[in-house]
Amino acid sequence: MSKAAPPAESARPAAAPAPGPHDVRASRLYVLSRGPILTAVRRALSIAALVCLDVVGLALGIYAALVVRELVRGDEIFWSLLWKAGPQDWLRFAAPITVLVFAQAGLYRRRELRPGAGRILASLIVVALIVLAFGIGTGYDFTTSGLIPSSVIASALAIGLLRMAYDSVSLEVLRAAGIRRRIVLVGEGESLARLRRALAASRGGIAYDLVGTVARDPVPGLRLLGPPEDLPLVLERVRPDELILAEAAFDEGSAVGVVEQAHRRGIRVRLAPDTTDLLVQRGEYVPGEGAPLFELRPPVLTGWDWAVKRTFDIGVSLFVGVLLLPLWLLVALAVRLESRGPVFFRDRRIGVGEREFGMLKFRTMVAGADTLQAGLEAENEAGGALFKIRDDPRVTRFGRVLRRLSLDEIPQIVNVLQGEMSLVGPRPLPLRDYALLEEHHKARYSVLPGMTGLWQISGRSGLTYDDLVRLDLTYLENWSIWLDITIIAKTIPAVLTRRGAY
Repeated sequence: MSKAAPPAESARPAAAPAPGPHDVRASRLYVLSRGPILTAVRRALSIAALVCLDVVGLALGIYAALVVRELVRGDEIFWSLLWKAGPQDWLRFAAPITVLVFAQAGLYRRRELRPGAGRILASLIVVALIVLAFGIGTGYDFTTSGLIPSSVIASALAIGLLRMAYDSVSLEVLRAAGIRRRIVLVGEGESLARLRRALAASRGGIAYDLVGTVARDPVPGLRLLGPPEDLPLVLERVRPDELILAEAAFDEGSAVGVVEQAHRRGIRVRLAPDTTDLLVQRGEYVPGEGAPLFELRPPVLTGWDWAVKRTFDIGVSLFVGVLLLPLWLLVALAVRLESRGPVFFRDRRIGVGEREFGMLKFRTMVAGADTLQAGLEAENEAGGALFKIRDDPRVTRFGRVLRRLSLDEIPQIVNVLQGEMSLVGPRPLPLRDYALLEEHHKARYSVLPGMTGLWQISGRSGLTYDDLVRLDLTYLENWSIWLDITIIAKTIPAVLTRRGAY
């Protein structure tokens, strides 16, 4: 690339263009206006509430660990355990360390950006290591080696439950107060319709108020506010809180222009990336090729990652399998009493490496239901490679209850122990659905399919197959054992609230 000629010595630098009359950056008093002040107050109150809950959860966890220790020893249990000399000093030291580590881990960020239960446990492990190192360095006697691990587990449970309750209560308060995020979608065609469906399926965070779209063609169910060239006028008239771009509809220059128009008015901008953008995230630059090339790495969990994930799968599956054994027996008895046929159903699915396997489930349909599916294709309510009917006539009454609560999926623990599935991963598709896939969808078969995944906690049956593929790619690119723990933790409330299940 050639360099521009240097300016003449007598030339003066060009003056920066004066900001427009509506450019919020031109006003020093913008930070003192009503919007930013209210936002700052809400954030401060939210952080203060979370800090208090975390300290309370930590104290409860330490107290629970002390109670367990006293039970093991056979000593009396007093409420004053936490305020005795040793534990009192320990809590005073651990509380500020916990807050600092949580802050570093992003656990006090905005609701939609806060990590989940996996990060809480990871952060408490870091706190425990710091406390242990400090105790060893100062000669502190912990009296029992199991006190710190039991405190970590108990504190993680207490803090997780308190935070879950806080999120639920605060959301209800915000909704009761009518606080919503006014959103304008910008894009074109199917990418805009897909974005709208994904936002409608989401149930987390402050509710969205979809004001309308800026596009050349209308989207069913949304108000058309104007074409892209009228964006400045639309933003001035509507004054939304956020602008969400369906990036597939923009080239780089257009996207930058839209972002600049929104930022000049103090409007937050978010980008909904296309599948190709998720692929580029795992690209590795290859130098010396004459052109900027990126080699796309296959999303395969290998080596240490595979060992950690497999150990986690086996350990949790054995624990849950034994814990839920009475429930297994009750469900099996109910299935057998309601309709003729076997208790279990082996559904032929496509797993890792595009190999076929039998996914085990409690039977929820009449015997021979698979032979009736061809006659119901015209009633399919899902798009793409999915087959879903909200009121499937083949489902039994008890089977409908099992599906609503996802209890029919419990026997897949056997598939996990056999190495055919994982606790968390892309959901395996039936043979009929797999045959309808496009080639670029098959990256999801590079890892073991899962009993649950991002799809299950992001809308379940309310999402399209394109949404499913994007969520699977996101999971593959960002996998960690803490992400698996977070997804499992979020699956429980998603199942209990029956979100998107049928």
